[in-house]
Amino acid sequence: MFKKELQKYNLMSYTAEEDGVLKEILLDKLGFSVRSISKMKRERTVNVNGEYRKPTLDVKKGDLIEVEINEDMANFEPQNLEMGILYDDFDIIMVDKPPYMVVHPTKSHFDGTVANAVTDFIIKKGEKVKVRFVNRLDMNTSGLVIVAKNAYAHHVLSTDMSENLVEKKYIAVVKGVMKEDEGTIDAPIYRPTDDSIKRVVDERGQRSITHYKVVERLEDATVVELKLETGRTHQIRVHLAHLGYGIIGDELYGYVDENLIKRQALHAYSLKFKQPRTREDLEFKAEIPEDMKELIKKLKMEE
Repeated sequence: MFKKELQKYNLMSYTAEEDGVLKEILLDKLGFSVRSISKMKRERTVNVNGEYRKPTLDVKKGDLIEVEINEDMANFEPQNLEMGILYDDFDIIMVDKPPYMVVHPTKSHFDGTVANAVTDFIIKKGEKVKVRFVNRLDMNTSGLVIVAKNAYAHHVLSTDMSENLVEKKYIAVVKGVMKEDEGTIDAPIYRPTDDSIKRVVDERGQRSITHYKVVERLEDATVVELKLETGRTHQIRVHLAHLGYGIIGDELYGYVDENLIKRQALHAYSLKFKQPRTREDLEFKAEIPEDMKELIKKLKMEE
């Protein structure tokens, strides 16, 4: 059992709920890998009731198991980019990514990224954390991004994502008036060639499921809420285009009019999931950014 008040970003505290072998508890209850347990043994980073214990030793119910988390920071340059940090605990940081910001540095975008901003936030807090992204958004998609502070949190949340235990909702503005109030798009997404950026709906692809619900109908446009059941690259953009309602501003799959908006009108606005250690329910919402609000206002004026 994880007691919330004992947890730290660099220390995991777990009270044994039954008698057992320390290694088995680390594997089965805490989800550590055999490799990471070997590292703990080598570096002597596991204590039971305040003393170092080998993973092969027995543990009694009620014993306090403490695992030190020692990680080197990634070498991202810290930058104060005034990005919205919505939440911060011992395992995760919840970020509201603005449009036009890249999540992770690349050759063409080596700074000004979410990673740079989060590194600045971490250093100012006096923490030593390796930044790991649980989910990613395209540069031109705004909204919620989960940053894991340790390998354990990243593993647990990535597993939850793959098992569809994380509820992800988006808001998009699409070209055309949707007839159905709600529905499900169940269409496989395929990458035609290894160097292709664009994805297509094709039977050779991976099964992909998106649920949609109309929020508001406008003049030749619709505000729509989307809930992802799978997480394929460009899934929402491909699926909406496949339905015949491309996202406004989407250069690859949608309808472009720079007088309306200068990027795809897609925003990751809601995330619901369980905290990696305590398993308490967490829910976050990120307000629709100004450019999408302006877009909706412009479309209403056309009515």
